[in-house]
Amino acid sequence: MALQGPEELGEQVEEPEDLDDQDASSISPAEEITMPPGPGGDEEPEEALLLPWDRFATWLHCICVVGFDLELGQAVEVIYPHHSKLSEKEKTSICYLSFPDSNSGCLGDTQFCFRFRQGSNRKSSLACFLETTDRDAPPCLKREQGHYYGYVYFRQVRDKSLKRGYFQKSLVLISKLPYVTFFHSLLKIMAPEYFEKQEPCLEAACNDIDRWPSPHPGRILTLPIMGVVIKVRIPTSYDKPGTSQLVQSAQSDSQVSIVLPTIHEVDLFRCFCPVFFHIQMLWELVLLGEALVVMAPSPAESSDTVLALASCISPLRYCSDFRPYFTIHDSEFKEYTTRTQAPPSVILGVTNPFFAKTLQHWPHIIRIGDMKQAGEMAKQMKVKKLKNLKTLDSKPGVYTAYKPYLNKDEEIIKQLQKGVQQKRPSAAQNAILRRYFLELTQSFIIPLERYVASLMPLQKSISPWKSPPQLRPFIQQDFMKTLEKAGPQLTSRLKGDWIGLYRNFLKSPNFDGWFRNRRREMTQKLEALHLEALCEEDLQQRVQMHTEVETVDLVLKLKDKLTQAEKEQLPVRPGTVAKLRAHIEAVILALPDDLQGILHKPSTP
Repeated sequence: MALQGPEELGEQVEEPEDLDDQDASSISPAEEITMPPGPGGDEEPEEALLLPWDRFATWLHCICVVGFDLELGQAVEVIYPHHSKLSEKEKTSICYLSFPDSNSGCLGDTQFCFRFRQGSNRKSSLACFLETTDRDAPPCLKREQGHYYGYVYFRQVRDKSLKRGYFQKSLVLISKLPYVTFFHSLLKIMAPEYFEKQEPCLEAACNDIDRWPSPHPGRILTLPIMGVVIKVRIPTSYDKPGTSQLVQSAQSDSQVSIVLPTIHEVDLFRCFCPVFFHIQMLWELVLLGEALVVMAPSPAESSDTVLALASCISPLRYCSDFRPYFTIHDSEFKEYTTRTQAPPSVILGVTNPFFAKTLQHWPHIIRIGDMKQAGEMAKQMKVKKLKNLKTLDSKPGVYTAYKPYLNKDEEIIKQLQKGVQQKRPSAAQNAILRRYFLELTQSFIIPLERYVASLMPLQKSISPWKSPPQLRPFIQQDFMKTLEKAGPQLTSRLKGDWIGLYRNFLKSPNFDGWFRNRRREMTQKLEALHLEALCEEDLQQRVQMHTEVETVDLVLKLKDKLTQAEKEQLPVRPGTVAKLRAHIEAVILALPDDLQGILHKPSTP
């Protein structure tokens, strides 16, 4: 959903009702409360039609157990459900990415996540159903198209009975969903049980997940897993940014063990503590899609920091590649480390010291030390020169020659420093930082939203008997001219070279992804308005003035419109599709019987 500035785009979207007033006492496990649908939302498909393992597939692709074999090295020992398909290349990626590098020295239990390319372009039999569930998701929470996420729970403990002297194993959830907080919470329940009771316990967990409702945006779900019940709400693109719609109520949640206020957000304050004084510059680098590498002591710190970076421009979606944990065995290692071309637009998280040498030609390097408690601040204030980065033992900091476009915001630094001195809770510090990034991104994007809204043709130019009008083209010079009177200075106190920042942003993958999405939304809006205009016409009166051939042609075109409306989930007013279907039927019934028979036949795809 597009951001809404002072001048709203299109019709005002109603925000979800406050959930405090809802009676949750009647919620039983694996049941959901359905929020009011978003604009133009027809009824959700019947989940009762789903086959065994279909519900599981709406959450996870599969669950893997990765162990260490003295002769084979890392190997996938188990895949659940057993019918799940993974290519050999995908299995290899999962093997190497599910274990920390040996230098990380992760004893005990460690949780982190990784992201890897889908090996083959396999089409899910649930594709249409998943598109529907994804329709109202915020851009940053839509399913990945060409990548999988791997959520890892790694255990390494001393075991003298094993030749290697250590027990090393990972339980890995493979999913297309970027619900990092949710899946890490799920693993905290599943993994300890699995390591104690082995496979029967894993099978029981999979059966629990296959009874869950699918993750439709806007629903509050209670999800039972291995005797525990998790309560979550899947966000929608219509939510007010920066708010949580899920409120815990001890009285009404007697069956609920865990309430997750967020399914995807990481602790920004904890992640950015080591490079605290450079948060605004990091926001610019992420916004512009610059090549960034995070060098961290462990996969947990690496993956959290990369996810924090990718999310700091929310609600804009980060459209370039990002790898929360990247190793020398990754299939894209050569592609991303070559010196024959400029580093690609990607954020990499690494822990292997080898990368300090391999990636020293990269323009922006973030070195993260051991993450202390969120209360401890970084001492280093200056940006460091790249030539000073020799090894991973170098001091924490940001190594770059980049000069920010915007002047430094001292207020946010002082506010957070004061919070540390006063021992403000980490959750409050995180909320302050998240709000700061949100307001900064909104100030930046609102002028773009306002200009793009002006490219929309006037509603009076839509004629039911002509093709829908086209959007006017985005002209950079015209947009730049609007910034003088309606730029970010209206909503942001920050000074600096905003024009230069916009000019570079317009060349970035983030702008390309954002504008493609906005153009698609606006084109669909035009198609919807055209459909609504057709429904207001007296079609029977019109066909009386035409020949049978022209009437048949009209019916076929209207049927195509109907198919498009249903396939693309066009944002039409409730009842529009039913009304058009009735119009088509009335026109067909006015034709001779032989033509009626032909036109009533279902169209072949």
